[in-house]
Amino acid sequence: MSRASTPLPGAWGYALAAAAAGGAFGVRLLLNGWFPPGFPYLTFFPAIVLTAYFAGRGPGILCAALSGLCAWYFFIPPYDSFHVDFATTVAITFYVFVAAVDIFFIDGMRKAMRHLSREREAQAELARSRDLLYREMHHRVSNNLQMVGALLRLQSSGMKDEDARHALVEAGGRIETIAKIQRQLHDQTGEPTPFRAFAEALLDDAGQAFGARHAIRVEGGEDPLHPEQATPVTLVMLECFNNALEHAFAAGSDGRIVVALEQEGDSHVLTIRDNGAGPPAGFEPAASPSLGLRIVHAMARQLGGAFTMARVDGWTVCRLSYAPAV
Repeated sequence: MSRASTPLPGAWGYALAAAAAGGAFGVRLLLNGWFPPGFPYLTFFPAIVLTAYFAGRGPGILCAALSGLCAWYFFIPPYDSFHVDFATTVAITFYVFVAAVDIFFIDGMRKAMRHLSREREAQAELARSRDLLYREMHHRVSNNLQMVGALLRLQSSGMKDEDARHALVEAGGRIETIAKIQRQLHDQTGEPTPFRAFAEALLDDAGQAFGARHAIRVEGGEDPLHPEQATPVTLVMLECFNNALEHAFAAGSDGRIVVALEQEGDSHVLTIRDNGAGPPAGFEPAASPSLGLRIVHAMARQLGGAFTMARVDGWTVCRLSYAPAV
């Protein structure tokens, strides 16, 4: 809360009023020989303004009253008296009007500042509550997704049909992957995590789960992904990465996988490159029955983008381009 919106406590405020009026009187007395006639209140107006600003309306009125009496008695002829005539009445009326206007506007400004300060505090508290609720909801959604994935895996253990068991295991794994993505998208304070940071963590976990020994590098992606695009973009990355681990490298072989998120013009481009064995001749990703590639194409359509896979200079390059969300 600003100092102007918090007046000095009672006695201190009125003490400031008396001190300000006395100081203004002393300055006016010292400069009396320098001032031409007709400026009895010149040093008192700043004292009134400062007192009203720092101490409030009551002390401001007291400072105005003390200053007015001093100016009337010492600096309005005939001097050293409270003489009343037409000229004196005009001077005092002018002083009272100006002092009242000053105090009125300063008091109104201080009330507005107090109101604004309370509104800011209320908005800050609302923002803290909203962030807390968002993090709690985010945490619960992630936990629920992980539980669903675990239940599907548990269900698969009782299946006799090998294809059905495999389908349930894959479905459970993908749901758990989505849960992991949700947990990685924000840090412990609730701030969005840069793509590169959580991509490295997710790829490292996926590589360890697969038992891979390949060199994995992430390039670009210094900014967070848009919340509406984070999950589909990350799913495309993980599907392509897992596909490379599963099909591109022979068992026990070493290789390199590079993931990059860059901006080309008005589009974001995610590329996943590996130097393993490429797809067979005549392979068409869009016509493949692979569930992983079908998921990739579905995510690309959800993003309003395009997905391609090609062999370039000994590298298999999976490329997702999409327009960033506004």
